Formats: sequence, structure tokens, C-alpha cells
Amino acid sequence: MVKYIADSACDLKDFPDICFETVPLTLSTDSRTIVDSPDLDIHETLDYFYGHHGRSYTACPSTQAWIDSFEGADEIYVVTITSGLSGTWNSANVAKKQYQSDHPDVKIYVVDSLSTGPGEVLLLEKIVELKKLGKSFEEVCEEIEKYKDTLRLYFGLRSLHNLAQNGRVSKIVASAIGFMNIRILGTASKEGTIQSVAKCRGDKKLVETTLSEIRKADYKGGKIRICHVESAQLAQALEDQLRSEYGAIDIKTIPARGLCSFYAERGGFILGCEC
Repeated sequence: MVKYIADSACDLKDFPDICFETVPLTLSTDSRTIVDSPDLDIHETLDYFYGHHGRSYTACPSTQAWIDSFEGADEIYVVTITSGLSGTWNSANVAKKQYQSDHPDVKIYVVDSLSTGPGEVLLLEKIVELKKLGKSFEEVCEEIEKYKDTLRLYFGLRSLHNLAQNGRVSKIVASAIGFMNIRILGTASKEGTIQSVAKCRGDKKLVETTLSEIRKADYKGGKIRICHVESAQLAQALEDQLRSEYGAIDIKTIPARGLCSFYAERGGFILGCEC
């Protein structure tokens, strides 16, 4: 049996017609730990963190959680959030080594997305597509490593509070966002870390600047996936502008799950595209 697995930074809750599973990260304060499960109430979770004034943080899945997800399959494909921001990829690889020591005939591929959210979705979709074409395990691994280089990730945020609190961005930079209707547009570096691209006043300017950056990346109409954090109207504006400029492209928008909601925060979006 072939099994496809992602951590919960991949915003998909299910994937029809394949054996798909997500392994949850956790979102925590000193008084509460929230498991990023598919049925997590995102609205209540966001309200909780906005009302919490102490320390908050996230944690990657345990090695055992990954091992449990491997059970029952003889060919396994795992997609993780970027190793540049999380220990999740390392945790999955430790699990892979331990599992294969007891199950030497099981093939496991753990791909570091160097991305998150929609970037993971695109990788997972590509893996499934290649398997449906009859590609071997080795061929899939080789093609996915090349495919990663074609992906770009952008994010538009109204707040950097949680990213700053967890050491992902500078607190000085974060303090300048959210005032005077300022948004920030960022991207993922080649190493899978966060790079600031521009500060934008208002959502309209944010959409315009996002499209400008996509053009600079030499986008030619590949797949686009967008996750949003209770900002469906902003995501729709992005989608409308992209369709207006590029025609009948393959673009899908989905609500963010817990991990991406925690970091992108309410009003934010993350966009992944093939270039």
C-alpha cells in the first residue's frame, strides 16, 4: 500500500481517493496545549491566542507520532514544513530511520518542502500525480527534488506578533506592522526561511504588490494554491486578479489550518505557485 503523509502545516484535511494522513503539530501556551487536528475550531483558537498575553509557541510532531503514521504501508511519501523554521523534517527523518530498522523493506521518502501551507499542498499533489502516472519510488523522489525548485511562496500578513514571539522574525520589524493599515508581503528564501519583500498600505496595495512579485518570478500560468486565515474576501481578490491577468489557470483557495493560522494570523494569506 502507498501512503501519503504531511504535517498539519499542509492545510489539506483530506485528499480523495488516496491513503492520506496528517500528523499534527501543537500550539501551546504555559496553560494550554492545542493539537492541530482537522476538526480544530480555528476561530476559537485565534480568539484564544489574541486574548492570551503570556508566552505562546509551537512544537513539531514527536518521532512516535510519525512512526505511528507509517504503519500498514510499504511505500510512504512524507511532506514536511520547511526545516528552516521547524524541527519537523528532522523529527520525520529520525522516525524514518527507526521505522526502517524494523521494517527494512518499507520505502520512505521525506521531502523538506522549504515551504509551508500551499507549498506543501503543491508538493503532495505532484507526488500523487506522478504515482498515478506509474512512476517508481526512485523516479518520484528524483522528480520531486527538481520540482521543488519551480515553486515560490508568498505571504501577506497584517501582524507579525506570533512570528516574532517565536523568533521567526525580528521584534523590531514586527512592531512596525499593523499600524496605519500597514501589511507586509514576504517570501520564502531558497533555504526555506522568511524574507520580507515590501510593506503595503491596505489590502488593495498588498494584492497589487503580490501580483508584481509573481510576475518578477516569471510565472507563466502554473498551479496556484492559496490558504487564508479568516480572510476569504482578500483571497478572492487575489484569485480574481490572477484569473484576470492569466486566464483559466488552476487555482484553489482553502482556509488555513491551525499552524498556518497561528503564524499568518487573522487577515493573512499564504500563496504557493509553480513558476
